Amino acid sequence: MKTMTCKQLGGACDKGFHGNTFEEIAEQSKQHAMEMHQQQDKAHLKAMADMSELMQDSAAMKQWFTSKKKQFDSLPDK
Repeated sequence: MKTMTCKQLGGACDKGFHGNTFEEIAEQSKQHAMEMHQQQDKAHLKAMADMSELMQDSAAMKQWFTSKKKQFDSLPDK
């Protein structure tokens, strides 16, 4: 099992997400983002706006995803 934080995934806090695959962690991050959106957390809303801008460029988004997946793959299992 590996851990990545909200900040490592482009978010705004140190909440940890745990999973055996990057996809598991990404899903937890997505759920967390929805919760923070509902709470109108300003720091997370800014991070979401930045991510939304990144998503407008498919090549940049693919590069971001690949780099985060590599980061996940390089983490030690705990």
